[in-house]
Amino acid sequence: MTNVIVVIGAGSIGQAIARRVSAGKHVLLADLRKENADAAAKVLSEAGFEVSTATVDVSSRESVGALVKAATALGDVTGVIHAAGVSPSQATPQVILRVDLYGTALVLEEFGNVIAPGGSCVVIASMSGHRLPALTPEQDKALATTPTDALLALPMLQPDQVTDSLHAYQISKRCNSLRVMAEAVRWGKRGARVNTISPGIIITPLAKDELTGPRGAGYQRMIDLCPTGRAGTPDEVGTVGALLMGADGAFITGSDILMDGGVTASYWYGELAPKQ
Repeated sequence: MTNVIVVIGAGSIGQAIARRVSAGKHVLLADLRKENADAAAKVLSEAGFEVSTATVDVSSRESVGALVKAATALGDVTGVIHAAGVSPSQATPQVILRVDLYGTALVLEEFGNVIAPGGSCVVIASMSGHRLPALTPEQDKALATTPTDALLALPMLQPDQVTDSLHAYQISKRCNSLRVMAEAVRWGKRGARVNTISPGIIITPLAKDELTGPRGAGYQRMIDLCPTGRAGTPDEVGTVGALLMGADGAFITGSDILMDGGVTASYWYGELAPKQ
């Protein structure tokens, strides 16, 4: 039986992880835009990987269900790399919550029903989830365990509570790691694992847009004042993804790996701390 790695979000980070974990397996590359999936598939296929493509809207249960069906038709789903999402500068708070928060919960639910024994999943969250002040235990539990289709109805996610795109993004990424922690219990019953990676500023086409956009000065300041003094690369995220998805990470599940060059450390305890 063919082993299948599903990559949702065909950008630089998804590709970097896929290159490290997909040798000898079939890669199903899915993206909202067909041209993105096709471009990534060309690069991977020319590098020797067996690849097919699909389109998916992670905010649609029907669309994610169709992707699951396509993946299981190819073989055993042994890996899922969920790297799809929208950033604060790309969308309204409601769209961010629907794609980044609800969409991730939907992917975890649907693929958690079919993941093969020994399989693993990595969800790309963000250091932004670590920037949000602590929530109450009740809020944490609600984000972690509320049935997927009831998530967006939570009082804490209503428009009067989430009024700007950055807050929507931060709470979505916090929800990703909480959701993964809860899903790790369910996935474990199938003999599978699931973790999040929370990257900082990683140099991708999107990050380059941010650095030259209206929020660019803030991004550059984070890079300049963090302990490592630089941005990260997709390959560095790929290395962590490979650890989490491979045999060396077999004891890691329900965890979140923050890899941001120390930006979060500087935000809470250093020169990036908000002025009181």
